[in-house]
Amino acid sequence: MYQINEVKIQRLRECQVDNPVFDVPEKVANFWNEHVKTSNWFDGDVECSVVFILDARRKIVSFSKIATGTLDTCFIHPREVFKVAIVENGAAIILAHNHPSGDSSPSEADIKMTRNIIRAGQLLKIDLLDHVIIGVKTE
Repeated sequence: MYQINEVKIQRLRECQVDNPVFDVPEKVANFWNEHVKTSNWFDGDVECSVVFILDARRKIVSFSKIATGTLDTCFIHPREVFKVAIVENGAAIILAHNHPSGDSSPSEADIKMTRNIIRAGQLLKIDLLDHVIIGVKTE
């Protein structure tokens, strides 16, 4: 006899959003400050990486924390990034993470990781539109 199990995946939004269009990095930074930075899981003393899932019109569908790192490092694997995008039926993504030092310049690791995410997205036909680094020094 075979047993049939039913699985339901449901994502609950942590906060209600008005689905802005993310067409410039400043809008991502503003959204970060309003929604991500105020989340109970956010710790500004370490790097925190978030993926924003967008629909075909570049409006936000959802966002999700994908990694929390240390003071100056946060390891992100394409598997974690695109798992969320696939479940949410995203057409595109934007990555964002903070630099607790306050310097928003990308590190060599940031550049390498971004290139890996671009290549993985090309295979999945999910575009990485931007990788925004938020350089806000914690007080």
